[in-house]
Amino acid sequence: MIVSDTKWTPKLSSATRSKYEALASAIRDGVADGQLGPGAQLPPVRDLAYRIGVTPGTVARAYRLLVDDRVLVAGVGRGTFVADRPSHVPVGLSSDLAQMPSLTADPAQEEPDLGYLVSPRMPDRGQAALMTRVLGELSAQPTHILMRYPSRTTDRVARAAFHATLDPEAIGSSQIDDIVLAHGGQNAVVMIMQTVLHGPAPAIIVDELSYNGFRSAAELCRAEVHSVPWDAEGPDPEVFAQIVRDHRVQLYCTAAEVCNPTTRATSPARRAQIARIARHHGVHVIDDDCYSRTRRVGPSYRALLPDLGWYVTSPSKSLTPSLRIGFALAPSSCAPALVRTATGHSFGISQMICHTYAAMMADPSLPGILAAVTARIAQDIACAVDTLQGYDLTWADGAPFVWLTLPAPWRAGAFADAAKAQGVVLKSAEAFVQRDSRMVHAVRIAVNGEISHDDFRNAMLRLRGLLDAPPARIAV
Repeated sequence: MIVSDTKWTPKLSSATRSKYEALASAIRDGVADGQLGPGAQLPPVRDLAYRIGVTPGTVARAYRLLVDDRVLVAGVGRGTFVADRPSHVPVGLSSDLAQMPSLTADPAQEEPDLGYLVSPRMPDRGQAALMTRVLGELSAQPTHILMRYPSRTTDRVARAAFHATLDPEAIGSSQIDDIVLAHGGQNAVVMIMQTVLHGPAPAIIVDELSYNGFRSAAELCRAEVHSVPWDAEGPDPEVFAQIVRDHRVQLYCTAAEVCNPTTRATSPARRAQIARIARHHGVHVIDDDCYSRTRRVGPSYRALLPDLGWYVTSPSKSLTPSLRIGFALAPSSCAPALVRTATGHSFGISQMICHTYAAMMADPSLPGILAAVTARIAQDIACAVDTLQGYDLTWADGAPFVWLTLPAPWRAGAFADAAKAQGVVLKSAEAFVQRDSRMVHAVRIAVNGEISHDDFRNAMLRLRGLLDAPPARIAV
């Protein structure tokens, strides 16, 4: 039975470093001591924010944290409630699964004055209005678009729209039937792994500093992960070949154009070297191109390896991540197998999303919207480069983040903590390396298009202050 308890007011402790953490701790205490029993309703976000003198973003973030930890449950349009069993381990969940680390998306929207620069967020330059209009126009379409399961026939409109954007010289020759739709780029990576990997203990290679989604996908597929170091040109070919031989590697996951997080590109010559090694040993290569440069550096691995190269992208980092669609461009011989995997996952992408994507791609306003998004990203990147000049920064035109290698005596974790205390939340290098990899002292600074450019500039000034005047003692 749900008990309304909207009069409950927490007392915030000043011992924690941030307001949302203090609020989350107070709610936990209220649940633990019985002030908030199972099913009790928490006050609405704005009401509680006004009552305790914090921003609605602070309350929303505390609620989201506790929902992720299963202390609270949230229902759309209903409110937020104390879970019936406020525990980290749901009833019936095996101990092995309960001990696995949880994979969560970004937390709720931060406080307006907080520089949340963990993951790139696209600025709205008309995408929301365009999507709203396109969705409204679906009412004029036949009703089966909203009522039937998807199929390779119903998603063809989206595959055709995507295929029209491809450059054969960069991506290689392709047909519409080589494209398989996914629920975003990450889902495409998982499906490719499930299609390619075989045997009881498959092995993959990732770059030493790389997108942590590759490792998460490998964990889902029970694959061993090995990392290859980079030199000035890209992955070290001798080490790459040695890992392939020693571990019978089946797949290499990389982002040749914009390495996430370093923004560096693999040189065309090095891509050719890695492709030759992959071809000799029959190693498949996923080339993740979700982050794109203004001008390409070289051909994708799919163009270099027609029988083993896979190309993955999505509109999440250029248009909006809410349009959950991604694209896997398979080698022609592998496309039927990937279609079977995708069908087994979810039958495919709904007609509603496919038609929305295709209509947005065909809309005459889209080029101007994309140009405005790119301009805002470029403005923030230029601000970061200008404000932090003199320090070791790397960036790529078009990519919505920069990589800051920290000067001594800063360490990555300590700098991220100090930045958070200054109101700037970053992603430490630790998120991009394997647990047993060498220590890297750097942070990724992402563009957040949901905050103003002035707020972004202020965040950069705070980081500059930390870099210019590090504490005498960083850690004990």
